[in-house]
Amino acid sequence: MATEEVNKPPSLPSYPQLIINAIEALNEKNGSNKSSISKYIESKYGQLPGGHTTLLSHHLHRMKETGELIFWKNNYMKADPNAPPRRGRGRPPKPKDPMQSGAILSPARPRGRPPKDPNAPPSSPKPKAASGTGKPRGRPRKMARPEGGIGGSSSTMMTGTVRPRGRPPKVKASVLTEVSVEN
Repeated sequence: MATEEVNKPPSLPSYPQLIINAIEALNEKNGSNKSSISKYIESKYGQLPGGHTTLLSHHLHRMKETGELIFWKNNYMKADPNAPPRRGRGRPPKPKDPMQSGAILSPARPRGRPPKDPNAPPSSPKPKAASGTGKPRGRPRKMARPEGGIGGSSSTMMTGTVRPRGRPPKVKASVLTEVSVEN
């Protein structure tokens, strides 16, 4: 039993306590960075667990999130309860106006067009303004095709060949033959 007590390492204080002690002992003006805190803990307590750096990083981050430590320019320092909070970069938010105690909040207006009032008298239809040209507005209607085509009656049109749509095909050289015209 006596051998177990001798081989047992001395108990370490909790990591947050180790960190606070290190920052107080180092007493640097702009705070202490993670490596200086780690070196101080290693020199003071000697035997540390295997995942010391991971544990230190975890507890530093957690203490920063809870507000026990302030992280500024890669340094950690104890939070001063009387100091105003340090502002980050960018434009500060607008101050919120305090509400009067006697003010009654109306319900928020719903989005979109308000519904028609069913009790309202029917409105008279608006008189249509006559256009000066006599033409209807907008694009004209499609006209039906005449039977004979655009050119007129079907008797004047050639009933033989109908041209296909699009560009005509190239004429091959063998098809072209010189034709002599005799007078």
